Amino acid sequence: MAFVRKTQAGRWRGIAKHGRATLGSRTFDLRRDALAWAERTEAAASGGVDVRAGKALVRDLLAEWVRHRRATVTPQAAATDGQLIRLMSPPLGARAVASVLPVDVDRWYVYLRSQGQSDGSMKRYRGSLSAFFTWCIAEGRAAENPVTASRLPAQIDPPSEMRPLSEADLSGVVDKVHGRCAHCANLVTVLAWSGVRWGEARELRVKDVSELPTPSLRVARSRSEGEPVKSTKGRRVRRVPLAEPAWVIVRDLMQMKHPGDLLLTGEHGGQLWRSQFLRSSGFTEASEGRRIHDLRHTFATLSLSRGVDLATVSKWLGHTSVSITDRYMHHLGTQADVAGLALLNGGGGAPGVRDSGTEGKS
Repeated sequence: MAFVRKTQAGRWRGIAKHGRATLGSRTFDLRRDALAWAERTEAAASGGVDVRAGKALVRDLLAEWVRHRRATVTPQAAATDGQLIRLMSPPLGARAVASVLPVDVDRWYVYLRSQGQSDGSMKRYRGSLSAFFTWCIAEGRAAENPVTASRLPAQIDPPSEMRPLSEADLSGVVDKVHGRCAHCANLVTVLAWSGVRWGEARELRVKDVSELPTPSLRVARSRSEGEPVKSTKGRRVRRVPLAEPAWVIVRDLMQMKHPGDLLLTGEHGGQLWRSQFLRSSGFTEASEGRRIHDLRHTFATLSLSRGVDLATVSKWLGHTSVSITDRYMHHLGTQADVAGLALLNGGGGAPGVRDSGTEGKS
């Protein structure tokens, strides 16, 4: 039965036993932590966890786990997981895997922050560490995953600012990209006039195109680079209309292709890859530092500026709520302000000029 003992230093030592055999002991500042550890260790022993195996250090098991991951996940995922060896803090690395607590993981987050890791990187490494402890549980080395009860620090990275292109600016970007790669310029046009995400564009097939009753794309799948095919964000299938600039290009791309063939491809007919596209197109320079995802924002603002109602644009984009789409409205301030001011001025006259003849009348 689990019990605790106060040490001469005033701390508390939890002692776990199985029958007459002592499973182990560990010292804590608080009595409740010591007792909880001892109870958890005894429960693990009863549940089939190998207590001796659980004494292996985190840093020693990480290398074995990474080798296992290389044989079971994509190369990109394995590469991310492998970074844990380099980023493991000395205190957490020296812990016995079965004794790691959520507070130990919380301290590791602080260590990652001190190493200059971004919010996005910390989230990815948290996922890798969670996968590591899941593997430890499956191997009978731990009873619980301490990562699930841990909490990432508050985000400090500023959110990425959306930078949609106006129709005139889009035309200029397409012209610049065309000067380097005509195929890439067509891709820019399709993305900007359809609003599909990059991962969705990579998995579009010829069979996803419909011409009747109106030209449109059926967006049902997505494929991040280095990952298997998955459902779209939000797990919703949606249909996106193809405006004339995009439809002209898509219609040509469909020629001589089978229904199951990729619709949008790289310059030489293979799967789309972000780095290759950016290198061939010069898109970053042509768009003054914008991201590929800003082409999706461009589609939203182009649609709204041409009078498409907010609910319809939200449906085209696959948003779960109209309130998400509403954030694009502030990019239309110039047009909306001009129209609104004209209404305030009675629909006529120069903006900002009141009819002095009606002033003061009731």
